[in-house]
Amino acid sequence: MIDIYAHILPINYKNALDRKARSDYYLRGVDDAVPTLWDLDRWFGIVDEFDGLRQVLTLASPPIESVVGDKEAVELAKLANDEMAELVAKYPRRFVAAVACLPMNDIDAALKELDRAITQLNFKGVQIYTPTNDKPIDQKEFLPLYDKMSQYDLPIWIHPQRDRSFSDYRSEDHSKYWIFSMFGWPYETTSAMTRLVFSGIMEKYPNLKIITHHCGGMLPYFADRMAGGQDFADVCLGAKFKKHLNKPPIEYFRRFYGDTALYGAPNSLMCGYAFFGSEHMLFGTDMPYDCECGARYLRLTIDAINTITIPEDHKKMIFEGNAKRLLHL
Repeated sequence: MIDIYAHILPINYKNALDRKARSDYYLRGVDDAVPTLWDLDRWFGIVDEFDGLRQVLTLASPPIESVVGDKEAVELAKLANDEMAELVAKYPRRFVAAVACLPMNDIDAALKELDRAITQLNFKGVQIYTPTNDKPIDQKEFLPLYDKMSQYDLPIWIHPQRDRSFSDYRSEDHSKYWIFSMFGWPYETTSAMTRLVFSGIMEKYPNLKIITHHCGGMLPYFADRMAGGQDFADVCLGAKFKKHLNKPPIEYFRRFYGDTALYGAPNSLMCGYAFFGSEHMLFGTDMPYDCECGARYLRLTIDAINTITIPEDHKKMIFEGNAKRLLHL
């Protein structure tokens, strides 16, 4: 099994982040609640309970560009990437690859670090957040990133973000009951996918490969609503949202990849499977963000995939085959 969405805060990077980041970012202190993020002994103790499990490292929140200035972001990105590369080299039987973090408040520096991570550190993709610097990721300034990743033929992991200050109602000043994360993050993923499709970016870069967290957010469940809504807007309102597209919108949406980070939920996995198909689903757990420091999501996700009624060779593709193909492992 290859877990393509395991989050980590390498210890040297974590210490530097604690020193340099602004004090009020919304995930500050989360490592106290989830020590598995940085304590490898705890990490290995949990993972060793699951035979045959290997993982791809992705840097945990916060997005670097959201908590430090331009210069510090470049320094922290290099530190984090170097440290993740060291972990992959030191523990190859545990970590099959790592994904680069980028200083997205300086796109030129981000592209330079992208090249270094892939060509020198042998990273297998990059991670960006949506939104990035409060901007939608279909902005023109981000096109060079998509161009480069298309040429490298490696995927982009997109991770949603929204914090407590994003209120659920205009009459309130913050989100209550963890709504911003539980439902706001899947919405942010879905919104980003929609912007990438209707802006024409997926059309412009046919080789672009994007991995969406939480199994494509809302899209698998609302795919037909999306298609019907676009037809209504196009035919009845003359909106012409499809003007950049040469194919039906749904064909571009199906090009995305969805991970299995739904915290179990066999019925939801089946919904994702029905939309993405066996070749565009990847085993991903969101480790270690659960109340058992990672064990719960690992256990529930593995059990859910084993439970759903699909061919065994399709389960193997989800567990490992698709990751090997997509990451050239």
